[in-house]
Amino acid sequence: MSFQVLGTAHTGITVVDLERSLSFWRDVLGLEVVLRDDVAGEALEEITGVRGGAMSFAILEVPGGGGQIELLEYTAPADRQHLRPRPFDVGSMHVALFVDDIEAVLRDCAAAGWRSHGTPRVRQEGPAKGTTFLYMSDPDGTIVELVQAAS
Repeated sequence: MSFQVLGTAHTGITVVDLERSLSFWRDVLGLEVVLRDDVAGEALEEITGVRGGAMSFAILEVPGGGGQIELLEYTAPADRQHLRPRPFDVGSMHVALFVDDIEAVLRDCAAAGWRSHGTPRVRQEGPAKGTTFLYMSDPDGTIVELVQAAS
């Protein structure tokens, strides 16, 4: 191989409404917005191949140096589709975030109107024994896995 992958830059998620998504990622989960901008025309087309595209985006920092989430709201072209793949559908993806208290996250999410897919599950064996896991979705259906390390 003549190159080397150096790390992860960010995870990009296309959303229906940037403000609504920020109310989840920023206001409920506590990620910090480090950049907001708009891009359109030739610059966007050169990067993405989307002709006539326009978007607003925000980059959010995961606390503790855990990476970045980029939220993208395309305002053009008009023929975009809203896909909601299920966890077992090919092409489905999820973002996994470490949290210090899954139950507190669930309470805050419920208070803000967001729900989990199920209930927290504690791993009973193996190298992740004692770790708690839970799936939930952001406002557009992107799966977010919450992970609480064993104490």
